[in-house]
Amino acid sequence: MDSFLEEEDEEAVVVVVGKRKRRRRSPAAQAALQPPLHLPFLPPQPASSHEHKLNFRKSKEACLSYIQDAMLQKQWKRAAEFLTCYVESLEKDYSREHIGPSEMIWRIGTEILWHHSQSSMKEFNCFMEQMKTLGVKRYLKVCLEHVFHLLCNGQIDEAYQNLSLAESWRFGEQTAIQDKEMKLIEAYRGLLDYYSWSKQKNILLEHSEDGFSDLAVEQEMHSYFRKAAVNLKEIIKIPGVWDVFVKCYVDLLEFYGDHNEARQVLNEYAYNSKFPANPNAHVYLYQFLKRQGESKKSLISALKILHDIVPSHELMIDFNTMLQKSKKRKKRRLGLEVIFAALDYAGWKENAKAWSCLARQVKQIVISEKHLDWIKQEWNSRKDWWPAFHFSRYLAKRNWQENKSLSYEKALVAGILLGKDCKYFKHVSHQGCKTQLKKFRMLKKFVNRHNPVYLRISGPPDSSV
Repeated sequence: MDSFLEEEDEEAVVVVVGKRKRRRRSPAAQAALQPPLHLPFLPPQPASSHEHKLNFRKSKEACLSYIQDAMLQKQWKRAAEFLTCYVESLEKDYSREHIGPSEMIWRIGTEILWHHSQSSMKEFNCFMEQMKTLGVKRYLKVCLEHVFHLLCNGQIDEAYQNLSLAESWRFGEQTAIQDKEMKLIEAYRGLLDYYSWSKQKNILLEHSEDGFSDLAVEQEMHSYFRKAAVNLKEIIKIPGVWDVFVKCYVDLLEFYGDHNEARQVLNEYAYNSKFPANPNAHVYLYQFLKRQGESKKSLISALKILHDIVPSHELMIDFNTMLQKSKKRKKRRLGLEVIFAALDYAGWKENAKAWSCLARQVKQIVISEKHLDWIKQEWNSRKDWWPAFHFSRYLAKRNWQENKSLSYEKALVAGILLGKDCKYFKHVSHQGCKTQLKKFRMLKKFVNRHNPVYLRISGPPDSSV
């Protein structure tokens, strides 16, 4: 980080356990390195212990404030300068005021190095190695962050080496204290073993397509499988959110045909009350059941829980489709509730599939004139805000210009829910008839013919819509 200072030929303090190295600077160079803001460093004259502690605290707090301000303004070069000053001030006082600043230096330094325009992997690796030796109590946390940075930069082999070294680390009682971090180290090593297994699997599949097998590749692939499976299986036993580890472990099990174990893992991840509520757990279970060709009842059961947790999930279209195909009235009723709930969210406002699902079901109900109370129940809680949210004149114009299929589905729903005088319906049907599109003429006739249904659903029309 010290190379980021404006005077690149001047070398700042290098922190090493039990040692300090400095290069003497000329007064001019020292002045050039000082930031323009005044830092209240301790006075050189002797001071009482109380006064010294007070001054040191003020100096430290002021310096940290300047660092924070620079980081918030994304002035990474300036932040690096202040951090250097902060380290120097701590060194001057370390013998008299025992403090443990290494975690703060580690976190601030990592953030600066991540964003600094002149940052390099060599600089980052050097800094992280220093932080590992400086902070034994957080050694494995630093190792994990180092590994993440290496992975983000595509250095898979280097990351694996760091994980292997961290896994073999022992330091008295600190090893037991950092047991959780050690399990994460092992889990991420398992993840990289899975990555290697996946690469070998793809090579093997390519060879099998060419009509020949490679025993060496197959053996290496099985070796990676064994190492990955052991570590992945261990981490997902601990209550937590382990999405990536669960997905990889299930992939391994499915490849080798152990579907019962895969099912057990996913059921445990989704339904064990010790684990935090996690929508993805139910998504993975649903996808697995679908791959296995399970019954509609099992699929609906998995998606019902997902709907209760995240009613705006993208799988709600699949859920609605399955429910609408059911012969049971209760499930068809739930299907209408599901699609209405999904469209309550802004992310679904222009989802043509969702509007098509709603339009199809509403149309079926209107034609049969059965279960109009279903529509009325859903509409009662929405009639005060859906018109402005979905059916304004502005949206009618924009939807028509950008997606005519979407505007058609929405116009059908708007015409039924708000009647033939709804501004959205009137604009879209008028534009459709003007361009002589047959389906829009049919849309207009359908809404006009069934306008009494609107009266039964909503009561007197609202002239503001």
